[in-house]
Amino acid sequence: MTLDDIEIVDAHHHLWDLQALHYPFLTDSVNEAFFLGDNTPIRRNYLPEDYRRDSTRHNVIKTVHVEAECDRKNQIAETEWISRINAEYGFPNAIVAHAWFDEENNEEILAAQAAFPLVRGIRSKPVTASSPDRMQPGAPRTMQDPKWLKGFALLEKYGLSWDLRVPCWHLEEAAEVAHAFPGTRIVLNHTGFPWDRSEAGLKIWRRGMQALAAAPNVHVKISCLCLPDSLWTLESNRPIVLEAIETFGVDRCMFASNYPVDGLRASYDLIYDSFKSIVAEFSRDAQKKLFSKNAMAFYRIDP
Repeated sequence: MTLDDIEIVDAHHHLWDLQALHYPFLTDSVNEAFFLGDNTPIRRNYLPEDYRRDSTRHNVIKTVHVEAECDRKNQIAETEWISRINAEYGFPNAIVAHAWFDEENNEEILAAQAAFPLVRGIRSKPVTASSPDRMQPGAPRTMQDPKWLKGFALLEKYGLSWDLRVPCWHLEEAAEVAHAFPGTRIVLNHTGFPWDRSEAGLKIWRRGMQALAAAPNVHVKISCLCLPDSLWTLESNRPIVLEAIETFGVDRCMFASNYPVDGLRASYDLIYDSFKSIVAEFSRDAQKKLFSKNAMAFYRIDP
């Protein structure tokens, strides 16, 4: 087996049908605060045929679908739709669904999501600050909110993991949650968002990544290495990828495309060709873990 045809489990991607379900960030007025700027190119249907076209050069054997900001009134409907897609197309092979942790019907929604055979985890975004100087720990729906934490505690009861998605200045707070709930498996989305590549910005990211890595129940998806105002390049992202792997260890890292959102900055080919280039000198066992085995294990995907 060459690295060109190494088996891939894409640990994070999205699909959406704008006629079937409501996705406010794609169909309502343009959100100028979207973290990658103008999202016009992805304000269209993205269906299994589109994903297969984008990934056709790569040996993608399984995928993980992560909730795609569907209208929260339709969060169960999104899971139903993805389950039907799996039945028709054979993928996605695991689902990360949505449920708020701090709402009164939290357990009802968690139980409903967990009842779907493909659901393995929940992505529920806590309230975060737009910059480090605007943080308000303890505010409603933050990671210190007692109501939020009470709902979060139910993940272990239902055997669900948590997909953690916060800016890097919240990673140390997330590490406190991880230590408080050692029985809950957590995977950090998008490499912890190292948006600020200055020395000062990377210092904040590095401190947060190290804090999270100290919790053995936390894994990391190496994905969304996009910058708000720059192109996706191998040269700029190589050191970030290597440091993330060094910090968490090969056994707790997994590669993912975040398609089609990352398509705003890079083609699927560029993303995965870059991953392959970055780890070309790793052992074959390490490469298999990063590209497929770790995601299979974390999301309990059948071979």
